[in-house]
Amino acid sequence: QVQLVASGGGEVQAGGSLKLSCVGSGYTSGPSYCLGWFRRSAPGKEREGVALIDSNSGKTYAGSVKGRFTISHDSAKNTLYLEMNSLKPEDTGMYTCAAEVNCWVGWVPLRIASEKYKYWGQGTQVTVSS
Repeated sequence: QVQLVASGGGEVQAGGSLKLSCVGSGYTSGPSYCLGWFRRSAPGKEREGVALIDSNSGKTYAGSVKGRFTISHDSAKNTLYLEMNSLKPEDTGMYTCAAEVNCWVGWVPLRIASEKYKYWGQGTQVTVSS
């Protein structure tokens, strides 16, 4: 059974930084896995993919965060991270981590990954004030 627990959200001023963490279990039992961060800007809005990483360290980012956000995974700690720098008000949202097994980063496009990933943690709120 895959379990994911996200943390690290908070309120920060524009230009600031935050680092999100997602501690997981159960996703490393197969030959490969994918982990990702997704966000929803407001309740009822569409959830968008932010960044993905796979067990071969393949990565992909949404264009809006490329160069500012860094996704990483510590396999010894089973912890996924999202380091967010130069935050903007439009980065505000509920950030959620997700996992899938037997996959790779290019398995599905980032824009539809939220429809395909099977395992989800709870969200952590990020608020960026101007």
